[in-house]
Amino acid sequence: MSDKYDVIVIGGGPAGYVAAIRCAQLGLNTACVESWINKQGKPALGGTCLNVGCIPSKALLESSQLYSDAKHHFGDHGIVVPSVTADVPKMIQSKDKIVQELTGGIEGLFKANKITWIKGTGSLLPDRQVEVTAHDNSKSIHSAGNVILATGSTSIEIAAVPLQGDVIVDSAGALDWESVPEKLCVIGAGVIGLELGSVWRRLGAEVVVLEAQDAFLPMVDDQIARDSLRQFSQQGLDIKLGARVMASSVNGDKVSIEYTDKDGEQQLQVDRVIVAVGRRSNISQLTLPETDLLIDERGLVHVNGACETNLPGVWAIGDLVRGPMLAHKGSEEGVAVAERIAGHQCHLNYDAIPSVIYTHPEISWVGKTEEQLKEEGANYKKGVFPFLASGRAKAMQDTAGMVKILADADSDAVLGMHIVGPHSSELIGHGVLTLEFEGTIEDIARTVFAHPTLSEAIHEAALGADGRAIHIPNRNR
Repeated sequence: MSDKYDVIVIGGGPAGYVAAIRCAQLGLNTACVESWINKQGKPALGGTCLNVGCIPSKALLESSQLYSDAKHHFGDHGIVVPSVTADVPKMIQSKDKIVQELTGGIEGLFKANKITWIKGTGSLLPDRQVEVTAHDNSKSIHSAGNVILATGSTSIEIAAVPLQGDVIVDSAGALDWESVPEKLCVIGAGVIGLELGSVWRRLGAEVVVLEAQDAFLPMVDDQIARDSLRQFSQQGLDIKLGARVMASSVNGDKVSIEYTDKDGEQQLQVDRVIVAVGRRSNISQLTLPETDLLIDERGLVHVNGACETNLPGVWAIGDLVRGPMLAHKGSEEGVAVAERIAGHQCHLNYDAIPSVIYTHPEISWVGKTEEQLKEEGANYKKGVFPFLASGRAKAMQDTAGMVKILADADSDAVLGMHIVGPHSSELIGHGVLTLEFEGTIEDIARTVFAHPTLSEAIHEAALGADGRAIHIPNRNR
């Protein structure tokens, strides 16, 4: 069987489903190939992000934070709760309900936009043909004027700690535990490791995080990273840097982890383990050798600035290509590619893509770090404002963290914004807009922010870059 479409998208995650919807909006006859089977045993759209990634992890982060606040912090506000218990199975049910609603919503959008959902695993063939292997192993061939590759990524496994049942799990497995481990080891102190470690720490687990690198969050501005590490340690996350895992073994109901650090060989006994050492692109089943799709030395699909591969009419987006593995980055690439296919002009500013770690406090950033500016020899200035001096943060009794803004000392152009503190995932949008519109410190300084709000900290940080901050002493005077 052979069907002809204007566009076939291989992958129904945030990059793929958004690309498919935008293609359909632009009048292109569009199909999307997706093979995901959800917990209920039914086909589902949304990929890793909606099914076992961004959305379910944020649901558990929210639930666990509410539990932690009720147990430890409501009293600070004069709210007396005699007894607080965590119903973990109910939390998991709530998380699953949110996932089903959102993935079902995407299916509804596909129907509304007349997108054909081809259920199965897609492989690229020569001449923009796509072979789909259905769940019953039957195969079909489909062709298109353009093919968008958007198969996302999967968790990296390490030989020293092989996954085993619900005892040693990857990030997806850690979202389905219905009981709290007494002692938990998280391997990897990146975004996923910190978020999942935070969930189970709040629910009562003793959490040890083993990170092979000597630096904590090296992609984050160093001042922000150091402040974050201090706060995580105060919350009870035992983060061990320079700890390289060498071996593991499951002995009854315990897991033994062997690792080395600056003091030599170490051993750790825990109840469960989460392996969160990163992700790799899903390329293995994506293409056959005869297609001649160019893969670079990092195992990514090689694309130019427009997300075009070396094959005419074949595009690649999201976690398959260069750049950060972020859902919103993949989605915007999907929109850009759809518009290019339809003959529209479009632009995606890779220098203005925000990153967020949804711990408490949240960590977010966009643009360049102070370390990058120093390496470049840039003439820059900075403004830093602590939430401790924010009236709204005081009222919330959530004053940890700061806003940091970096700008060119000559042109005044904002080069980066970095935030650790309450609701920073929402606040970082101010920095993204400023970078996108090529704004300056003066632009932010002249903007009127509502009082009292957390966003006033951004205003004060901008004023502080020029020694004009109102609510803290100015060091630049």
